[in-house]
Amino acid sequence: MTASALTQDEAFARIRLLRSANIGPVSYAQLLARFGNAQAAVEALPDLASRGARRDYTPARRDRVEAEIAAARRAGARYVFHDSPDYPANLADIEGAPPILTVRGDLSLASRPCVAMVGARNASAAAVKLARDFAQGLSAQGFVVVSGLARGIDGAAHEGSMPATIGVIASGIDVAYPHQHADLQERIAADALLVAEEAPGTQPRGQHFPKRNRIIAGLSLGTLVVEAALRSGSLITARLAGEMGREVMAIPGSPLEARSQGCNQLIRDGAVLVQSPDDVTELLSGFDGTPRSTFRETGTTFDHHQTFEDTDSFATSDPGSIAGLLTRAPVAVDEIIRQSGSSAGAVQMALLELEIAGRLERHAGGRVSLSG
Repeated sequence: MTASALTQDEAFARIRLLRSANIGPVSYAQLLARFGNAQAAVEALPDLASRGARRDYTPARRDRVEAEIAAARRAGARYVFHDSPDYPANLADIEGAPPILTVRGDLSLASRPCVAMVGARNASAAAVKLARDFAQGLSAQGFVVVSGLARGIDGAAHEGSMPATIGVIASGIDVAYPHQHADLQERIAADALLVAEEAPGTQPRGQHFPKRNRIIAGLSLGTLVVEAALRSGSLITARLAGEMGREVMAIPGSPLEARSQGCNQLIRDGAVLVQSPDDVTELLSGFDGTPRSTFRETGTTFDHHQTFEDTDSFATSDPGSIAGLLTRAPVAVDEIIRQSGSSAGAVQMALLELEIAGRLERHAGGRVSLSG
């Protein structure tokens, strides 16, 4: 069922499914594949949770979802589902892509060549000007600049590329953060594109920012780090871009400046050194999925598009026996399948039941562990 063919009831059920406890992008996709539609999947959640040893599971309340939809409408936002024709293609290609986005503005910007620009919140004045100039130059060459609306480099990147910019936020679409960028966020929503994964009304929390960073990297052909310390969150975005097979670029800085050490380390680890917008354009024009940068972490090969549709059976395995193979150390699902002796479909179903029950945590690269 494509988004264009969604009934109002099915669209409501999809939102309700995703807002239910312990449902993430992977389990959402698997439930839709297993049950055919979100309405049936929502009805099945309590039984699946009970198989995972949780007897008190209740899906997200209908009135909570109704309130969320009303808040989105008040904000002038709309929902974009994973199978909508205008869902951003680059983002759809990543592992754990958001099943539902809320957006304000011109979604067609996400279908144009995009480059992420990120960096320090407490950036130097020189780096802020450099980011603004780079963003202006890249937008003049046909790129849309994607960033996270943080202080410092992010804000300069948006300002320099307006209106060819996409702001991705870690809060609900109707929550401005940081407060200093409330006007900038509203300008982006009115004249460019504002994107959120969290439900309307959600305040930003620590765990939301890595999720936001994966969207920034996922929308983009490459990520450029302008200035960053060694422990900067910008390096998370760069790492995610590398794992996605996208280009990773960094502007070098003085070895005496702490705020340049993250960029210098990225270059040392394989990111491409760039010194002008033309360098970025050369790397990303006609990008075919083979980055010049070698900055990436090797991990388990995993087809993140795999769902129950790829298995020959919906048979189930005992969640308890599968849980017995797990610890809090992440392990590849393929390894669990090998050790269990069960079919891939049976193991995936058992893992899904454990996840809905709150006993399983999913990690990048198709790895799972017992929840903390």
